[in-house]
Amino acid sequence: MLDAAATHVLGIDSGGSGVRVGVARADACRGSTAANSLTGSPPLTSSSLPRWSSPPLTWSSSTPAVVGDRGIDAEDLLARVLPAARELLREAGAGRLGAVCVGAAGMATLGDDLRARLPDALADALGVRRLALAADAVTAYAGAMGQRPGAVVAAGTGLIALGAVPEGVAEGLGGVSDADDASRTRGVPGAGGASSAGGASSADAASGTDAPAPGGDTRWVATGWRRADGWGHLLGDCGGGAWIGRAGLEAAMRAYDGRDGGSKPLLARLEAVFGPATGLPGKLYPRPDRPAVLASFAPEVGRCAAEDPVAEAILRTAARHVGEAAEAVCPRLESSEVALTGGLFRMGAPLLTPVREELAARLPGVRVTEAAGDPLDGALCVAAALAADELRLPRDPALLSVV
Repeated sequence: MLDAAATHVLGIDSGGSGVRVGVARADACRGSTAANSLTGSPPLTSSSLPRWSSPPLTWSSSTPAVVGDRGIDAEDLLARVLPAARELLREAGAGRLGAVCVGAAGMATLGDDLRARLPDALADALGVRRLALAADAVTAYAGAMGQRPGAVVAAGTGLIALGAVPEGVAEGLGGVSDADDASRTRGVPGAGGASSAGGASSADAASGTDAPAPGGDTRWVATGWRRADGWGHLLGDCGGGAWIGRAGLEAAMRAYDGRDGGSKPLLARLEAVFGPATGLPGKLYPRPDRPAVLASFAPEVGRCAAEDPVAEAILRTAARHVGEAAEAVCPRLESSEVALTGGLFRMGAPLLTPVREELAARLPGVRVTEAAGDPLDGALCVAAALAADELRLPRDPALLSVV
């Protein structure tokens, strides 16, 4: 039961595009609105946000947290979020702070300083004794799905998929059903860091050991999390914004050269956006934000897709990558869902239509839904569940730890 003395919770979302802080009543997160099928529906809308009995108070900064020799710099993050948190708590008239959840991009590999310093610092500054430290993929999952079993594909500049079976959910639901293709090993949840081929990676071995599922399926891993992709624009992020943008620009340059596979409509859009095609390398290669520049061209691919078979083929290939990532992480349970979240899906039908087709073919019977909320909503919902002793999302040293 919720501690009656805990009046509010705090959520922190630290990502590549900035830092956000939110304060909500501890009893305000009443789950998500009923998820809508994406079939024939528009992309994400405000009506699909979590059902708050009173809206959270929020603060945001467009400056990302500093990353140094020890990873994400805890001192820099605290210097910004603590004043914002105090002001939000004052505005909310908060009494006792029940719990905090910090979701951070890079928590799994760059979070050592946060794990070492945040517990004591937040306890001293805010008097909080319950703290969840999460990868941003986990808070994206919680914002999109709550604590239901399923998978989330988050696609913006990059792309990552995360699947989970919350604690206590798998029991009684069985393992892989007869309708599933038992030869597919990718769809079983496991520890963070699963390889793109669906086998156990070194991160899997480090964070959990194989344990039989209720249906006797030994492919399950004890932690209940499984990750696919999210490896950056050089090693992966297949089907994400940078991937689509790069493919579109390559097709444009092929048209400029007169090579096969070129697209004159995409060449026209390249020149409209970036200027003469011959000047593109000089504008792109020196940029430290190359993934974002590449991703900025993805909407142009979407605009050309209706009339240009090359652009359409790029989006169909991107949809195949989305389907592969979802298939790799989605648990085969009767109640599983796949939620799509992130700015890339606002492209609408040119991408969503082939994505729906891929998911229907790869995950028959699994419902495809809109995300209920964003990572800050997820951080607040994790904090509210933690304050009420109702957090059922799997614990994992890299992905979600409670201190």
